[in-house]
Amino acid sequence: MAPGPEMRASDGDRDKVAGVLREHYAQGRLTVEEFDERLEQLYSSKTYGELARLTSDLPDVDLRRLPEASPRSPERRDRHEAQNKGVAAMWGAWAAASGVNWAIWLILGVTNGLDFPYPWPLWVMGPWGVILLITTFFAQMGNRPDQQ
Repeated sequence: MAPGPEMRASDGDRDKVAGVLREHYAQGRLTVEEFDERLEQLYSSKTYGELARLTSDLPDVDLRRLPEASPRSPERRDRHEAQNKGVAAMWGAWAAASGVNWAIWLILGVTNGLDFPYPWPLWVMGPWGVILLITTFFAQMGNRPDQQ
């Protein structure tokens, strides 16, 4: 049974229409102002008729045959990508600092007649590395698909 214009729309229906609006915005059919205005109207829409009015001037929009909305919104995906880049940057800083410390340790050992001192860079690498491992673990737990 096809939904009538007075039938109530679900959150999933609104998410599908939001995806359609994003696609048409990306293709240049909507300006930023039009897109924002339609999104505001979209999330206050209650019926299929109100949803249809938002897409009536856009080509090839059939509310009954819209694909399922993706489980991850673009905003959430961008946040996870930024979080992953942050974790990678933290590991990069750890590797650089560790490399510098080991280079200093090596220079001290070589200039001291190959009498190498206690491997103190481990005290820099160890605690910092453990903290990074924990941070990385929890960041990956937050990126799990079942948490979306």
